Amino acid sequence: MATNITWHQGSVSLEERQSLLNQKGFTLWFTGLSASGKSTLATALEQTLLHNGINAYRLDGDNIRFGLNKNLGFGPDDRTENIRRISEVAKLFADATTVAITAFISPYRADRDSARALHEAANIPFIEVFADAPLDVVEQRDPKGLYKKAKAGEIKEFTGISAPYEAPEKAEIHIKTHELSVEQGVQQIIDYLVEKDLISADKIVKKN
Repeated sequence: MATNITWHQGSVSLEERQSLLNQKGFTLWFTGLSASGKSTLATALEQTLLHNGINAYRLDGDNIRFGLNKNLGFGPDDRTENIRRISEVAKLFADATTVAITAFISPYRADRDSARALHEAANIPFIEVFADAPLDVVEQRDPKGLYKKAKAGEIKEFTGISAPYEAPEKAEIHIKTHELSVEQGVQQIIDYLVEKDLISADKIVKKN
């Protein structure tokens, strides 16, 4: 890290920004195996929030590797750096009072804990969302054919097959995606956010 730098504090506080924009910023961190439903839920949630006048932006694991993290692989060190970078980006979005929605396998508990600590240090809410589906279910889904390739040895260090996944122990939101529809999963998240006063119930249009 460079030593000849100084943090330049702005003149607008987080509280003032939230008051002016009438919205609270926070990060929803989706984690789970490949094909567990993270991206599907994150996409549906982003659409729901935006259609109800709540500014939100989705940061997807695959998409980020086309640009910001295109120089990273899938070894343990690169996975950690991948999550470190996106943690910083999500914090910036949330600090700007946007709802940052991240969808990353993020297999290591320590990396997710670091992302949480980064947000907590900035007084920004961090909500871990565990998209939970058994390995046999995600193998059956396998929309990209990745599990088949991993089992054939064509993909090295593939989470759940040849690389570990450390499931959350105390995720704020635990969604069993093999038991709920996408709409039910999104509603579970919305209910949590309203309960915690992160979004206003008045802004959400209930679907019959």
